[in-house]
Amino acid sequence: MSHIQRYVIREVLRPFSFVLIILVTLFACFSSARYLAQAVTETLGIYFMIKLILLKTLIALEVLVPIALYTSVVIGLGRLHRDREIIALNAAGAGDKNIVGPIMLVSIPIALLVGYLSLYARPWAYENSYRLDATAKADLNTDRLQPGRFYGNEKTGTVIYIGAKDEASGEMDKIFYYTRTPDASEITVARKATQDRGLEDGRLRVNLHNGWLYRLQREAAADALVSYEKLVRFHQDPQASIGYKRKAQTTATLLGSDRAEDIAEAQWRLSRPVATLLLALIAIPLSRSSPRQGKNERVFTAALVFAVYYNLSGVAQTWVERGMLDEIPGVWWLHALLALVAALLLGTSKNALRGIFRDGNRKV
Repeated sequence: MSHIQRYVIREVLRPFSFVLIILVTLFACFSSARYLAQAVTETLGIYFMIKLILLKTLIALEVLVPIALYTSVVIGLGRLHRDREIIALNAAGAGDKNIVGPIMLVSIPIALLVGYLSLYARPWAYENSYRLDATAKADLNTDRLQPGRFYGNEKTGTVIYIGAKDEASGEMDKIFYYTRTPDASEITVARKATQDRGLEDGRLRVNLHNGWLYRLQREAAADALVSYEKLVRFHQDPQASIGYKRKAQTTATLLGSDRAEDIAEAQWRLSRPVATLLLALIAIPLSRSSPRQGKNERVFTAALVFAVYYNLSGVAQTWVERGMLDEIPGVWWLHALLALVAALLLGTSKNALRGIFRDGNRKV
């Protein structure tokens, strides 16, 4: 590897690390704010909320890493153009291979990393995030509940209140539990309650002692009132409530499916490393600027190109999901179009550099 190639690689990798750290930090902060607004810490706990944020960030890396690479190429090569170092390299006979070659040397390992994140880390992270989400929405896990507060679940319409709680033994006093079904609403009150794990299937269960159960019918005229000495309620099994989630399925499972939704998800994963390479290539001509051209103008153009491409990626995936496009061309038409645009822009950029170099020789 020549000194020129190492120099170009360094100019690209330097902003890459900085941009990636900023993007990851912003995404993690945004996720934290969203979960805090939803009061997830109250039902899930701070440790599991942090774990959920890390999983969401891991999922987002398949998009954040290509963005960081694309931006770093625009910034790094843009500085070389602005300082006319690119013209000096061409004047010295370095040629375009000393620009495209180093960019590919950087982009190929990053594309392989994105491919691993998309094909393997993405479904693993989705599976665990779905499980944590389901656990956070479980109705009765009293281990997470603090005494003296009402806890509600908007999805199920459940409201729970615990008057007092012994943290050592786990025994609870003055329990109020409200739930609704399509036919009736139930209110359960108890003087005492304990929670343990059932022997039959391992599910968590709440043992309510000395209380009343009110069943308020919606259609029937008569309501029900039951006094009990012991009433057992089982938790909703979070794993069973998840169901089939295509984003949590392995890539091999999706490739063997004939469902349009699974095909779209599989093609999205397979296209991520290809998109990473194409974005790096198209960033090379987009980074070209003259000394008098403002840096903001170049960055704005690059951001606009990426926004259009990313939105079209979502549109292409949606068309495959809805059966509007067959498996072939699927989402690949967009990447073929991007490759064509990158080739045209690279050719235009190459001719422009040669023109600038010839004009400089005439002036000399």
